[in-house]
Amino acid sequence: MNNELVPQPSWWKRNWKWVVPVGGCFSIIVIAIIAIGSIFYGVTNAIEDSQPYEYALEKINAEEDLINAFGSPIEKDGMVQGSWNYTNGKKSANMVIPISGPKGKGKLFVEATGEDDDWTYNVIRVEIDDSETFDIMENESLEQF
Repeated sequence: MNNELVPQPSWWKRNWKWVVPVGGCFSIIVIAIIAIGSIFYGVTNAIEDSQPYEYALEKINAEEDLINAFGSPIEKDGMVQGSWNYTNGKKSANMVIPISGPKGKGKLFVEATGEDDDWTYNVIRVEIDDSETFDIMENESLEQF
């Protein structure tokens, strides 16, 4: 009688039938997550680099009433919501920016339209915890910059 041991196939030869489909699906899922994350990051950066976003934050940091309510400095505190569109030289921005300072939190609302490099600000308003509203644009006619 022959008592030789039969060599066992390698791990790859035993498991390739399930490793290939699972590994392929996992790779597709990882690539999709990276693509969605990249798009989200790019859109968020475009909104945060826009002139209406920067102008509105600059404007509220110059308002004495808001500095008394929030403290100084007033900064972005979370994820920006809204849209920023550019079509054939015409632009529009509609944003809700969560803001905070040392004394409190609130939301900054910005609505603006523009053409080429000029922007017209229709709304720059701050709401503090749904109780108090500061309308930055109420004392000024439509601002153009």
